[in-house]
Amino acid sequence: MELLVHGVGGTTPAEMLDDPRTVRITGDHVAAVYRRTEDADAESRPEDYRGRPVPEAYVWCNLTSGNGTRALWLLLLPFMVVNLAHWMRPSVDGRIRTVRLYGLLLRLAGLSLTVLLVAAACEVALDLVAWQCAGTRACAERHSWLGFLSPAGPDGGWWSTPGRRLALAAAVPAALTGLLWYLSLRTWRAYESQQPMGRERDTEVDSGRTAALGRPGFWYGRRLVARLRAAHTAAGLLTVAAAVGVPAARFDRRPGGPAPLDTLGWVLQGALVAGAVAVVTVTCRRGRSENRLDRELDERLVRRLPLAALLLFVLALLYGGWTRPGWTSAGRLTGDTTFGALALAQGLLVVVLAVVAHLLHRSRPDSRAAIRGLGGPAVALLACALGGVMSGGVAQRVGDWMDGTGALIDGPPVLLTWQASVIPPLLVVVLLLCAALTRHTLRLARAERDTVERDHPGETGDTGRTRRIAFTRAMATLTDRVPVLVAIVSAATLLLGAGALVGALTTGQVPAEAARGTYAVVHGAAQTAQALGSWLIGLGFILFVTWGRRAYKDPSARRSIGILWDVGTFWPRAAHPFAPPCYAERAVPDLTWRMATWTRATGGRLVISGHSQGSVLAAAASWQLEPAARKRVALLTYGSPLERLYGRWFPAHFGPEALASLHEEVDCWRNLHRRTDPIGGPMRLPGDAGPAVDRTPLKDPLTYGRTELHPLPAPILGHSDYQADPVFAEERARLLARLRPEVPAPRHTDGATPPVPAADDTVGDC
Repeated sequence: MELLVHGVGGTTPAEMLDDPRTVRITGDHVAAVYRRTEDADAESRPEDYRGRPVPEAYVWCNLTSGNGTRALWLLLLPFMVVNLAHWMRPSVDGRIRTVRLYGLLLRLAGLSLTVLLVAAACEVALDLVAWQCAGTRACAERHSWLGFLSPAGPDGGWWSTPGRRLALAAAVPAALTGLLWYLSLRTWRAYESQQPMGRERDTEVDSGRTAALGRPGFWYGRRLVARLRAAHTAAGLLTVAAAVGVPAARFDRRPGGPAPLDTLGWVLQGALVAGAVAVVTVTCRRGRSENRLDRELDERLVRRLPLAALLLFVLALLYGGWTRPGWTSAGRLTGDTTFGALALAQGLLVVVLAVVAHLLHRSRPDSRAAIRGLGGPAVALLACALGGVMSGGVAQRVGDWMDGTGALIDGPPVLLTWQASVIPPLLVVVLLLCAALTRHTLRLARAERDTVERDHPGETGDTGRTRRIAFTRAMATLTDRVPVLVAIVSAATLLLGAGALVGALTTGQVPAEAARGTYAVVHGAAQTAQALGSWLIGLGFILFVTWGRRAYKDPSARRSIGILWDVGTFWPRAAHPFAPPCYAERAVPDLTWRMATWTRATGGRLVISGHSQGSVLAAAASWQLEPAARKRVALLTYGSPLERLYGRWFPAHFGPEALASLHEEVDCWRNLHRRTDPIGGPMRLPGDAGPAVDRTPLKDPLTYGRTELHPLPAPILGHSDYQADPVFAEERARLLARLRPEVPAPRHTDGATPPVPAADDTVGDC
């Protein structure tokens, strides 16, 4: 068999099999295996396939770019990014406690992002709308739909007291929490509950020699995601309950306040603190179980923790909505304290995470690891910054909409304005980096011109074509400089974020007001940064909504966004249960089942051929096979990011030792790449394994100028259409010849496994 797996963006079975007549032989509308119609019953006609393979195509693109609701996944982007950081741990032997600490810190960072999102919704609904605008006559008159909430309006009534306004507005963040819970539950049933193929516990797992992606429970995170979903749902409800109950308790603590309500306030706050401790304990207590297929489920915890939080939420609504004569809304709620505490906690988590990652990397240095093993902390910091920008952007836009004159209400918390004000300086840093990369790329393109001419000796020179080829090669190298860009941007984000936090807490004023009375240059810069930051956040918010709306309606745009999810959602949800679901928890078991059942039923062998992201799925599925079955598989990868992206950013799972072990465990592995490809690259395996796996870079374009065989100019292919190169057919035939068995036979009816045919070791050299 030849099993084809497509890459990012997807394709059709007809294009993969080069035949318009295809039939689905197994799977569903989400992911399936297809054959040409004439090959549908190949197992019943083994004599017709002597000397040629049975081609099959695995199509998985609908896992990431299916219906229009996938556009809503854009809102989950910070959760996806922090989940990626979990898998960027440096490679290490032993040090189990330090590895567990690394995962624990990222689960806490993910929990803080959930609280941040719900707190932002509380800021908008409870503070800006219900507390500030509805409690101000001029703002309530400007928005007539708030008349029934305003105590000064003609329609003011039962809902006009501050506590009841907050209780009513709490429906918005509570609904958001419920929506996140529902989406996580729905995708959990569709993805995490797909059981991988069970296999007997082997000596590789017992001894710890197996690669991480080969562990039986790696692609089955059902138990952990259920626990984290319960904890994050409870955290969201407790955040809303605190936003309603704490202002009421603060009012009840005033001298002469009602003693029963004061006592109830203290009891409620104590219960909220106990609930928060329970949430943190559940988050920290258990990580992933990968060495075995963990089919257990903590049903009591999964059910009782969110229900207990929901009960506290209802009690907080009743307590906050109780009649309190003389209670009026003035100023802001405790947004500065909440967002300041979250920003400080996230910063400390990232710093400690960086220390842990450095210790792990130092114990086993890897020169190819991104940012010297600090890729995880850098990406986690960017996730926190992205969450802050998104939450602050919504608050800023709603504040501007509620208060068009800028004088009716106090507006969002001061910290959010400071965070918006550091965006322009950060953009300056990014622009300087882009300018430096552009200069370096142009210089490299000029140096590549001589190389291009040497690669095509004896052909008539064409200056324009030479420049295009050289520039394409130079642009392809930008992928290798992404770690430097991420490192500098993350460091600048940490410093600017710390400065914004200090400025907000020490001055209690927005940057323009805090800089008043200083030098004119400083004051002008603060005003410009504040105005420009607010404008940029507004623009980004509009673009974000527009992009999501377009993706919801336009399948082509949705497929483009799907490419982002193809890369970002390959990994299981280990740090955040509300992240977009991991499609590999469906795709990898699909491929594993297909390969194992076919080889077991026919006694045959197969070549699994993967392009781009499909090569990552092919490698992961090969690791999941039994060791004996793995030896009957040959791997053909092209345009593969296995080492260039995954090996550098995820060294613990795709580092040099992991890829070298894969080369040793499969029958043969060949990899094709081009110098013009910005994604694919060589595997760079150490020693003799390097040339055995990597073919020399393919020519691109295939011909420099016009020839009798190619009278029209050949295109520069880059990352696409590897099958058009004659080398692809050569390597494919080489692998098929190496694995060619005798005439395949169906599995015996008595249940006995047919003998494994011997590979022809004289064909090729892997």
